[in-house]
Formats: sequence, C-alpha cells, structure tokens
Amino acid sequence: MGPGPINAHPRVLRAMSADLLGQFDPEMTGYMEQVMALYRPIFGTANRWTMLVDGTARAGIEAALVSMVAPGDTVLVVNFGRFGLLLTEILTRIGACIETVDAPWGEVVPMEVIAAAIHRTSPHLVATIHGDTSTTMAQPLEGLGELCRAAGALSYVDATATIGGMELAADRWGVDVVTGGLQKCLGGPSGSAPITISDNAAAHIGKRRHVEQGIRRDDIKDGAGPRIGSNYFDLAMIMDYWSEKRLNHHTEATSMLYAARECARIALGEGLEARYARHANAGRAMTAGLRAMGLAVFGDDAHRMANVTGVHIPEGVDGEAVRRAMRELFEIEIGTAFGPLQGRIWRIGAMGYNAMKHKVLLTLAALEACLRMQGFALPLGEAVPAALEAWALRPARDERA
Repeated sequence: MGPGPINAHPRVLRAMSADLLGQFDPEMTGYMEQVMALYRPIFGTANRWTMLVDGTARAGIEAALVSMVAPGDTVLVVNFGRFGLLLTEILTRIGACIETVDAPWGEVVPMEVIAAAIHRTSPHLVATIHGDTSTTMAQPLEGLGELCRAAGALSYVDATATIGGMELAADRWGVDVVTGGLQKCLGGPSGSAPITISDNAAAHIGKRRHVEQGIRRDDIKDGAGPRIGSNYFDLAMIMDYWSEKRLNHHTEATSMLYAARECARIALGEGLEARYARHANAGRAMTAGLRAMGLAVFGDDAHRMANVTGVHIPEGVDGEAVRRAMRELFEIEIGTAFGPLQGRIWRIGAMGYNAMKHKVLLTLAALEACLRMQGFALPLGEAVPAALEAWALRPARDERA
C-alpha cells in the first residue's frame, strides 16, 4: 500500500506465464496490434502511434525525451517534485538548455504561470509530470497543448503514476507524447512503458530517423535531422518496429507484452469511468481515515492524486519503526519519502488491484495499532468508520469480480 509498485493483478501474473512467441510470429504481431488498440482509450487518444517501450516507466520517459530533444534545444520543465527533477536530470544528459517553472512540494503550477514561462522561454518542448508520487500532487493539464501549439512547441507528459487510475485525455489536452508504466494503477509488474505519440511528434521524430547499418532497408529512409542520441530508445526505429514494416530493431519483451495487454484488458473490462471512481473512492476514504486519527494530510487538497496520499509523521513518532511494524506484523507496506520530505511524511497508496475498500480499511486499522505501539495518543476506532463514510454510497464494481 505504498506509492508503487503494488501487488500485480492475478490475471496479469497468469498471462505472463504463457509460452513465448517469436517476435514476428503472426500471433505475436497480432498481440502487438491488440496492445496498440487497447491503450488508445486508456490514454484518451486516437493516435496511431500508441505502443510499448520495453523497460520500466523510466525507459518511456527517456525514449520520449531523447527522441524529441536534440542537444541545444530549449526545454521548459514544469517542476513540482522529485520527478520533475528527474526530467531535468535526463535532459541535462541530452544536452538540452533547461528552463523550469516551479512550485513548492505539495502544490502545483497554475496554467497561467506555465503560459507566462512559455512566452518567456520560447521552448522547443514543454515537459511535465501528471501525478508526482513524491508530493502526491496531480498537475492540471487542460489547455497545456493549446499553449504549446500556439508557441510552436512540442509537449510531453509523464503519466506513470496516474495511467489507469486517473483520467488521461491526451487528445483533449492536446499534448504530443504521454508515457506510463504498469506497476501502479494498472496493476502489473514494472518492465513495460506504454506510450502514445501524436502525428505532430511522430513527424518530428521521423526527421531524426537513422536506421542502424545492420538492418537498413530500401523502404525505410533516413531523415535529415540530427541522429537520436540512443539506439535502444530511438522512437523512430521503435515506431518502424511496431508498424507494418516490422523493422528488426530489438527482440520484444514477450512476457511483458502479455502483461501490458492483460492490464489493459482488465482496465477496459472494468470500465474506465468505474475504475477512476474506484480510485477516487479509495483515496477519499484513505484521507478521511487518516484525518480521523488526528493526522495531518500533506499537500493541497484541490490537486491531490486519487491514488496516493501523503501524511505527516507525528512529532515524536519514529516513522521507520511504524513502517517496519506495519510490514512485520500486518504484512502491509507503506512508503517513505524523498528529498525535503524524507522522514517527514509517509506516502500511502491505494491503486490498481489494491484500490479496494477492505484493503484501505485494513491499512488504516493497522496504522492505528502501530501508532499506538509508538505511544501516539489517537482516538481509537475512528479511522475505519470515517473511511467507510467517505467511500461513495454506490462504489465502483470490485475488480475481483
């Protein structure tokens, strides 16, 4: 019950045990086409280029940035937590000229402030996190794509922590590239990064296509732009691999493709609206239960992620001792924190297969007991009733059905 990874859905684990297939077996390429179709509604897009990057969620981030940004390009990073800082780290290695627009941890950046920063910096790309688990905040994105297009800029969103748990609306937001991961709200293992790429971004990336020597073909032409600075994360070649060209760029991670496919099938089978409501119910119940214990919830309520809640560690309480007791006595893991919040807050998740009423209630009851063991005085028995009251009267259908 931390900020991820979470318990994988049993159906996903079963799917991963299926036999391997050759990467160009017709059954395998059929699964690839299915994955592309399954993830379009999850991203909220009609983009043709909706597929997987083999690797953890960070592989998707790096593939997007290294393929859209060349050394010397100006990139505006919307920074409100650890993972905005990660974007600047990757962009620094690429050699980009980095500008930032910042918010204190626990807040988000208003769209008018982003607009002013775009006007000030004239960026090639605007990059942001959707939900930053380090701060438990979700950055509003309505209107971002329009601002970027008006300035002639590309746009990128990292939705690792929200895909499958909060609405993604790539087309409505008008953003060019969105990446995700399986290990949080989608209820899968880390190791595959779903990605969607607009036609606008695909055309830009295509100008940088340089096919490696050993797999050159007459039907795939190089672009005139600068070569993408990574072979493995070269989205131009990865797109040709996922297209009807089937460029032999890499060997697909077959078991992870099975996992990603099953994650999407489960999400769509539940219904995205119901799934988002279930995550919202779980987050609201968790927050209500924590407050009923007398704990202070971290951050801005108006922009809280549905699936991760930050809570201040009470003064005089050994936060790591509580986490250890939760793990050893109740077999429940909750998260620690990073940077300026390290040792100050816990991060408690309720996402994917774990965004269930009974798991939220068990976590709250266990935390209450562990805090009492530390000598923290709290109103006994208040957390669970408060969480039950906060849960919607008609909650979304349980994922186990």
